[in-house]
Amino acid sequence: MIRDAEIEQLLRDYTAPIFKAAGLTTQNVQVVIINDPDFNAFVMDAHRIFVNTGALMQSTTPNQLIGVFAHECGHIVGGHLSKMRQELANVQTATIIGMLLGVGAIAAGARSGNIDMGNVGGALLNAPQSLGMSTLLAYQRAQEESADRAGVRFLTATHQSAKGMYDTFKRFADQSLFSAYGSNPYLQNHPAPEERMAALEELAKSSPYWNKKDPPELQFRHDMMRAKLYGFTERPDLVLRRYPATDTSLPARYARAISTYRYGDLRSAIAQIDSLIASMPNNPYFYELEGQALLEGGHPMEAIPALRRAAALAPTPTLIQILLAQALVASHDAKLSDEAIPLLREALIKEPEDGDAYTTLAMAYGRKNDYADADLASAQAAFARGDNKTARELAERAKQRFPVGSPGWVRADDIVAFNKNLKTNPLVGIGN
Repeated sequence: MIRDAEIEQLLRDYTAPIFKAAGLTTQNVQVVIINDPDFNAFVMDAHRIFVNTGALMQSTTPNQLIGVFAHECGHIVGGHLSKMRQELANVQTATIIGMLLGVGAIAAGARSGNIDMGNVGGALLNAPQSLGMSTLLAYQRAQEESADRAGVRFLTATHQSAKGMYDTFKRFADQSLFSAYGSNPYLQNHPAPEERMAALEELAKSSPYWNKKDPPELQFRHDMMRAKLYGFTERPDLVLRRYPATDTSLPARYARAISTYRYGDLRSAIAQIDSLIASMPNNPYFYELEGQALLEGGHPMEAIPALRRAAALAPTPTLIQILLAQALVASHDAKLSDEAIPLLREALIKEPEDGDAYTTLAMAYGRKNDYADADLASAQAAFARGDNKTARELAERAKQRFPVGSPGWVRADDIVAFNKNLKTNPLVGIGN
């Protein structure tokens, strides 16, 4: 996964109107960013939409990405995941029954010496599997069509164009035409490209907002997001090819500054970031970038002012607060480490599974010689990483340091007991 305050804020702004139109505001649906260059987005449950960095980077307009989110919301609202599980169970049951019938026919043929009966049994063994697969794929195609219709409805309700959604799916439809040529349309898990796009085009163009453009300020933020991802994920030569030195736009300068810091020239990177700050002095994410570059470059004390400024300006500063706390603890100043503790505890209320935050909290407590809380925070960090064995060992040690029945003892005991009699994540809802 990729975590980034700027990108996550933009995606929240993209999805909030769609969630409201879809009736999902109270479901706490989160967008999770996956570090994968392929263009893809999907849902696995009713509370999370997963989107690849490839989708963020390849979408040239906000509307294209918003259309993808609208489509995925259509899957959530339609309850397609739970229905698919039920359909899968039905198909499996039908397949099992068919296979049992096939086995019976083979056995009957063997007993009677009837070769034809044995052949029929073999056909019965194979038929249920192919029939079950066809049934399941047909069900998936119907779900995709339903999500298309719902997505357009949500976009229209929020006075947004469905053109971006249409353009995105049209591109993939064009790419799939050659590979799908001559194939069995009933063995595809998405609707046939021509049929799907014809239906989607008619539906999308019926909206009164078909020709509506994205606001310039939203397009700018989208361009900055793409530049940031390219700067962080691509080699410097590829960044310069995409954003040459002759391009003096803010997105291009942003990408080059990130690439410069990522590949070791800290002094040049800071100069470029300062130039960005001069252009937009109230952009919190330029200060965040400067603080991150200085912290990772071994200058935590110099990073602190920039990160303080970033946290003060950002609309949702939680991730920046965690970065600021890391700089405070890395400064090796006892007073600054003390300041980091309430910052981290506040941040962990909103980010209860952030392993890095727990690790930093453990270091801050350790500087205070508060070994009980340090052990507990270390246990929570291990649990967040998925290392349950280490988490239990550290939590056991923390229990021995805390008074029995105290809040710290109870939180440590929850981690020890997990996988034995607890079904909920002990990091969520227990406080820090």
